[in-house]
Parts: sequence; structure tokens; C-alpha cells
Amino acid sequence: WVTSPKSVWIFGGKQNQFPQRGFLGCACNTLFFVHNFIQHFSESHAMSDNVKNFSEEDLRQRLTPLQYHVTQEAGTEQAFTGDTWDLKAAGIYQCVVCGADLFSSETKYESGSGWPSFWQPLSEAAVDTKIDNSHGMVRVEAVCHSCGAHLGHIFPDGPQPTGDRYCMNSASMRFAPEDS
Repeated sequence: WVTSPKSVWIFGGKQNQFPQRGFLGCACNTLFFVHNFIQHFSESHAMSDNVKNFSEEDLRQRLTPLQYHVTQEAGTEQAFTGDTWDLKAAGIYQCVVCGADLFSSETKYESGSGWPSFWQPLSEAAVDTKIDNSHGMVRVEAVCHSCGAHLGHIFPDGPQPTGDRYCMNSASMRFAPEDS
């Protein structure tokens, strides 16, 4: 958390302005907002039991060290370094592990975060979520529905119509250009 006199910043994005309410009012309102956001995703996007399994040997042969670290060890690539963070072409983003279709370029937008950001997945069933309590914070982790690969995290500071920011790692996806 980073606070200023008129706002609370959480998850790296500005959530709300609370003029004249003081820190306690800001903190309580923000905690309530975050609790509701996490509860929504934990109830509506539970992990699938239908997960493809790949051997560690197979994955280490097929994936780069960064892809393996991101998808299998819930790692994160450095901001502004991935292959697709600023890609503007039309097409589909697929899971680098299993090839499942995850996101459309139609829902991609520039969030300023340095990672590919989308306001919704290709379908409700494409991406599952789970609560991530690592690094001293509570976040909503996005994983591939088909194989369980770590993709990134979901934050409540995206554009409408969803208000969600699916902040994904380029290393967890490959891009399939639209056929011309």
C-alpha cells in the first residue's frame, strides 16, 4: 500500500479517491473493495478439474527457461521485455504450454504496466483463477483452464465493460496472427 492524502493505491493501480476521510476511512473502503473483488473471482472462476498434465522433462525440452519459470513456478518476466506486451496485431493469444486459446487481440489494451493486458479472456472457460498469497499480498492469479499454467494476475483497475485488468506474462503465451 502507498497512501497519499486523498487516495489509496493498492495492486499498483489507483482505486478510489476518498477526500477528507483520512487514512482509516481509505483503508477500510479499499479493504472492503479488494475483499469483494477476490471473493467474486474465487467463487465464479474456480480451478478446473480438467487439467492436462505434462512431464517436467517434456516441459523443460519444449519451453525456454523463462517460459518454464513463469508457467510452472508462477514467475514473472520483467516489465516491458516480453514479446507481446506492445504487440498491436490482430489474432489470438494461446497458452504456451498446451496451445489453448486464451485471449483475443480485440480485448487487449495498453495499461502502461509493461505486460500484455486484456479486459476479459476469450471465453469464461479459458482462464481459471485462484488466490495467490505470495510476496506478502493477496492477489487473484490467472491460470490456463486446460493445463493450469500460470499466466499472470487479475486486478480491478481495468477499463469497462468489465473493469478488470488481466495482466499476463508474454512468456506464458504465444501469438497466433489472424488469417488475412
